[in-house]
Amino acid sequence: MAERALSRRKSNSAANYMDYSLLFIVIFLLGFGLIMVYSTSSYESNLQFDGDSAWYLRKQLWATIVGLAAMLVVANIPYHFWERFAVLGYIVSAVLIVLVIPFGRTSHGARRWIYIAGVSFQPAEAAKLCMILFLASMICRMGKKIRDRKGFYTVLAIPVPIALMLWKITNNMSSAIIVMGIAVLMLFVSCPDYKRFIFLALLTLAGAALIVFIIVKMAESGADELEFRGARILAWLDPEAFASGKGFQTLQGLYAIGSGGILGKGLGASKQKLGFIPEAQNDMIFSIICEELGLFGAIAVILMFIMLIWRFMIIANNAPDLFGALLVVGVLGHIAIQVILNIAVVTNTIPNTGISLPFISYGGTSVMFLLIEVGLVLSVARGIHLKDL
Repeated sequence: MAERALSRRKSNSAANYMDYSLLFIVIFLLGFGLIMVYSTSSYESNLQFDGDSAWYLRKQLWATIVGLAAMLVVANIPYHFWERFAVLGYIVSAVLIVLVIPFGRTSHGARRWIYIAGVSFQPAEAAKLCMILFLASMICRMGKKIRDRKGFYTVLAIPVPIALMLWKITNNMSSAIIVMGIAVLMLFVSCPDYKRFIFLALLTLAGAALIVFIIVKMAESGADELEFRGARILAWLDPEAFASGKGFQTLQGLYAIGSGGILGKGLGASKQKLGFIPEAQNDMIFSIICEELGLFGAIAVILMFIMLIWRFMIIANNAPDLFGALLVVGVLGHIAIQVILNIAVVTNTIPNTGISLPFISYGGTSVMFLLIEVGLVLSVARGIHLKDL
């Protein structure tokens, strides 16, 4: 009887396991994000909203509170519960993107948001979560068939319609890239044939290089009309030549990074956020972090994301089954790709594209869905036996 009771207690402790390291990292990033959102947006908010310098902060705080509540709810629901909604989620995400056409609202030259009862909603964020869930379910159902050429390219084709819709309907290429990146990473950990991935990587690099070459040649030939992404590529290659246009935001961000030095100017002391960097609280918030907190603050933020990804890897390696592992890998891919792309854009490593820094940039829809994804990871972690860690 005593042994049976001891076994039951061990089983319960395993079932109720919570990854507090992961939770601490997420809460730290959220808290730091709220501080930086207020620091970067207070000047602009004060001008736009009749002296209300905390307008952006309040909206982000409410979204964070709702997201945390949703995260805790999802974390306490067995993750296999969501598998039955995988197909429905894929369909709903596609419908939401289509609804941007009649019900969307244009902001900063892009039509990406649906406004319902005064609340904005970005379908791209829901599409990323639904894609993770659908791909995890599909890969598990296909089993060993995924190793065949047909199965491999079938899985790779699944996110293409959603990615194309995000690109063409919402004019959101960055989210389309993230959706495809999530699919490739989940496929990578499921299929041992690395030659196919090397081929895909080389093909992608060759395609990107060809596009850049064509755009440069068009510019050299005196073509007056270039699609705005083409102009962004030219501004990426030579931002100073486009200082008053497409290269303006990039240059101001680089000025902010360079002026921060090692230790920064101090929290709240940024000059570039005073109207020089448009929407500094969104995509370019990392440049303000560099300016106010210096190289030290930037490295600290990067290290926190590395620790977050490391915790995801630990949970994925010890997940009770393949479905749970793939869910964690999908979330890992989403956050890792988004962090890399955001920092690459801010430092002008890649052409400028609108992409936020997870948990830190202003954006209610983004932070809520990211926290729901973290809830899924915590749900998988709850199924891990303590001895496995």
